[in-house]
Amino acid sequence: MVDAGVCGYEATITAEKTSGYNVQVRIESDCPHVQKIAPEPLEVDALRQIGLRGGLPSLLEGAYACCAHAACPAPSALIKAVEVAAGLALPGDVTMKISKGGESHVV
Repeated sequence: MVDAGVCGYEATITAEKTSGYNVQVRIESDCPHVQKIAPEPLEVDALRQIGLRGGLPSLLEGAYACCAHAACPAPSALIKAVEVAAGLALPGDVTMKISKGGESHVV
């Protein structure tokens, strides 16, 4: 579940291991940009999506091509969901706290 913050949009990312390190990903969102990332379920090789040494993974490239805002948390949540589904990372919440002038906001 992704709560993108001030824009008010949310996304639900579902990732399920299919075989080996292959993962099927589904994205549901009320954001028209995030909806374009994967309008249909897609299957990816998790090992090719979790590193940056060979450049941006194809899943992130596609996500950032669709997103209108570079700070959108949906693309990184997508990669994290793939990692966890493939058994390459443990599940755990991620929190960003953004503050200005002493106020703190959880994003």
